[in-house]
Amino acid sequence: MAETDSDRTSQAPQRGFEAFKQHCIAKKLDVLLWTTRFCTMFFTFMYIIPIFGNPYNSYYKALFANGATSAIRLHQRLPTVSFTREYLTSLLLEDSFHYLLYSLIFLYVSPVTLTLLPIFLFSMIHFASYSLTLLDTLGQNSWWGARLLISLIEFQSRNILRLIAFSEIILMPFTIILILVGRAGLLTPFIYYHFLSMRYKSMRNPYTRNVFHELRVTTDALAAKPGTPAMISNILRSIVDFVVKLSPARQQQPGAAQ
Repeated sequence: MAETDSDRTSQAPQRGFEAFKQHCIAKKLDVLLWTTRFCTMFFTFMYIIPIFGNPYNSYYKALFANGATSAIRLHQRLPTVSFTREYLTSLLLEDSFHYLLYSLIFLYVSPVTLTLLPIFLFSMIHFASYSLTLLDTLGQNSWWGARLLISLIEFQSRNILRLIAFSEIILMPFTIILILVGRAGLLTPFIYYHFLSMRYKSMRNPYTRNVFHELRVTTDALAAKPGTPAMISNILRSIVDFVVKLSPARQQQPGAAQ
């Protein structure tokens, strides 16, 4: 039997404001994540460019918004709480748990712009991705300027993720500096080290691990250059050896590609 025009119309996905409204009702948590990610970006802007309000309040609101995003995402990934070793292992492997811990770490540290960079960039990538889904429900030709901006963000997503990983690594020695200038507590570097260890062992996001490797290769190459003074070469090799000793062993999951 030939398919009629009315059949094809009924099978085609609906577009427009009504479809947008139905999507928001059906995907409440995803839309809530989209909102909290927007809040993270908004409050980051308000901290860097304080048009109105207290910039320090905006700093902590950005961390709170990121913590909310991480908690909601963690609920999606592990909806059933269980007081077992297996559940704890799964929890520690989740990227959303890592960044929930990240927010908690820096809620007790004086405002530092660099700490907002990773959460802003993560929020931007995921906000852009889901914005495209929302725009599709409104129609193919809606907000072409926003679609172009989203395409640029997605095109640069690998470079953005590498920048996030680099920021995570740089923040480790930076937390020690914060102690010396009286802007962080003594436990901050130790807790942050555990955060960075979890990022290094992440099964879903290899960028922190890859950037560590790239930095090691670059440092070894610099230390091996004939023009590098012997003292500098020794210092660089000592730093590499120290970091290698601190690097955690990766936990391999059954069937995991990495």
